[in-house]
Amino acid sequence: MAGRTRVGTSGWVYPPWRGVFYPEGLAQRRELEYLSRRVDSVEINGSFYALQKPESYQRWREETPEGFVFSVKGPRFVTHMKRLKDAEAVEVGRGHDERMKGREWLRTDQDRPIRYAIEVRNPDFGAQGFIDLLRDKGIALVVADTAGKWPYFEQVTADFVYARLHGDKELYASGYSDEALDRWAAKVRDWRERGDVFVYFYNDVKVKAPGDAQGLARRL
Repeated sequence: MAGRTRVGTSGWVYPPWRGVFYPEGLAQRRELEYLSRRVDSVEINGSFYALQKPESYQRWREETPEGFVFSVKGPRFVTHMKRLKDAEAVEVGRGHDERMKGREWLRTDQDRPIRYAIEVRNPDFGAQGFIDLLRDKGIALVVADTAGKWPYFEQVTADFVYARLHGDKELYASGYSDEALDRWAAKVRDWRERGDVFVYFYNDVKVKAPGDAQGLARRL
């Protein structure tokens, strides 16, 4: 059975979007609501930079339609500072009670299966041993289009594919042409035959991400 496709943007709080993608006069607190009626998924950038309060996640859920999907970025403390070493998130949190402001941040009310995807930026990660490890753990290797700045991998290592499109000519800035979106749509259709597909546009500097996300979604 073919999988489900989700297409969206990486984040939604961008001042340059105001008056270009977001209508003039739209209150900032309603930006997620506006975006979520035009795409069906979004990456949460804030979770990468700092712990987010449970109340924030609840509010974001209430602002979006039924079935809207959030992808939560892992914290940079774990990925960039600890570099995945001795960094089981809950244990790290328990060691920083002064920052947690409540033990409820370390609990969940039910078992929530989590899918993991990892974006790498060193060509050495193309080694077969690493690919085999991801497949063994069911972790997706992110397909990252970075205008040639970082390595590009397309190996499918999980029961889903996760792609992040940062711009094909200028990192974080260039938009995708109709021809480029056609090519990505063809890739997504192929991946979708094997499982779910998530695609996020992170070419936000020149307000290209939301339009490109909608353009790809229309092709699918």
